[in-house]
Amino acid sequence: MKIKVFATLFLAVFSVTLGVGLVVPFLPVYAHELGATGLYIGFMFGVFSLSRTAFLPYFGKISDRKGRKPFITTGLLAYFLVSIAYVFSKSVELFILIRFFQGIASAMIFPVALAYVGDITLERREGFIMGLFNLSLYGGLSVGPVIGGMVKDSFGIQISFLTMALFNFAGFLLCLILLPPRKQENPRSKTKPPLSYRILVKDRYIGGLFVFRFAYTTCIGIVWAFLPLLADSEFNLSSSLIGTLLMLGVLTTGLLQTPMGFLADRFNKRILVAIGGLVAGGALFSFVRVHSIGGLFFANILFGIGGGIAIPSVMAMTVILGRRTHSMGSIMGLLTAGHSLGMLLGPIMAGIMMDAFQLSRGFVVGTAVMALGIIVSLVLTANFQTLAKDSA
Repeated sequence: MKIKVFATLFLAVFSVTLGVGLVVPFLPVYAHELGATGLYIGFMFGVFSLSRTAFLPYFGKISDRKGRKPFITTGLLAYFLVSIAYVFSKSVELFILIRFFQGIASAMIFPVALAYVGDITLERREGFIMGLFNLSLYGGLSVGPVIGGMVKDSFGIQISFLTMALFNFAGFLLCLILLPPRKQENPRSKTKPPLSYRILVKDRYIGGLFVFRFAYTTCIGIVWAFLPLLADSEFNLSSSLIGTLLMLGVLTTGLLQTPMGFLADRFNKRILVAIGGLVAGGALFSFVRVHSIGGLFFANILFGIGGGIAIPSVMAMTVILGRRTHSMGSIMGLLTAGHSLGMLLGPIMAGIMMDAFQLSRGFVVGTAVMALGIIVSLVLTANFQTLAKDSA
């Protein structure tokens, strides 16, 4: 049953993220062609994270009580319908509205799926199992931009939207048919009632992970929203090459998930998180001084290496806290909200800097946020290794 659930969720999340990767990297360029300013592009990305952040805690907590499958399948169906809506969108304002509803659908899928995997993860294998599952996320996001770039160059972005819809519908069917009924889930969180958010938000370990995820995804938001513009305006790259550029960064992160997860189960997770954050922050700052296409690709791959080092340890620590508090869904929802908040504020801050100064200044802001996030996270998660041993 555990292998079946893991495989189903893995394939479903891979299908959805593959569909997202087909389209999202090219939305900034498409919106810019429709007349969007940097601030509007920031809002287009930010509104997705705004609605996602608002609903993540609710769906995470209620899935601890009501089960995982109903939310995952409903969210996947909603993602499919939203993908169809893209086809009929011809204005930046409508794009922003669609992204708002897509954020709500996303809040029903990813944190709940992660919580489901956390429920079935063995003790002291958290890093490896969550790293393995993250391959579905990063694999889809890495392959998607390459396929999406070729589809857009050959047939136009409208066909890319339809292709995204097909992949989302495939994920919906997989979960609807193959996931066990809600009554057979038997997550560990049901052995005791989940803690309230009023208690969880006071936990300093959760706070430390929240801050790091916020800082790191602020950088991701900046890269995904404005690296395509940098590649297009400064280096005149085609959509296919832009897709390849983004693919290499995400693929690098994905390929490191399993080995770094294996390492996280055996070494100090906090140190690995800090090292990954430093590498990612340094890579982000290097975008400011890139003067060649080769340098652009190298900087993005380096950013991917940073995420590959840090994320498995972050996820392993999250699962340990979720098991300890019997609130797996609630904590996944809370920390994914930190992820979404970073994706909300990152593009908006970078968009403001682009309009007021120049595009490269947005990457400087991201570097500063990453540095501060590392420091705060290290302070708040002190003695986590002792906590993890006591929980085991």
